[in-house]
Amino acid sequence: MVARFDVGVASLTRWVKNIHRKPQGFRQRKIDLDVLRQDILDYPEAYQYERAKRLDVTQNAIFLALKKLGITYKKNSEASQSRRKRTAYLPEEDCRL
Repeated sequence: MVARFDVGVASLTRWVKNIHRKPQGFRQRKIDLDVLRQDILDYPEAYQYERAKRLDVTQNAIFLALKKLGITYKKNSEASQSRRKRTAYLPEEDCRL
């Protein structure tokens, strides 16, 4: 095998040892999705970095959690461009915040 595939003996030995490698578990997520939902209800106009600061997580964790929950933000077209506010939509409850 070593000569056929032109690999080192040490590499082949390492690969053979790892054939039955145990699957890695997923990381426990720090953010609680119910707490995030409540934060959205309490502060519907907040930015992701503000939520991250309140919940003691990164902004990327907030982004991924919102994506997982299916929460989107839509601009309210009734206001002028300078006073436009964002509206959060929760897909499960189908209600505007």
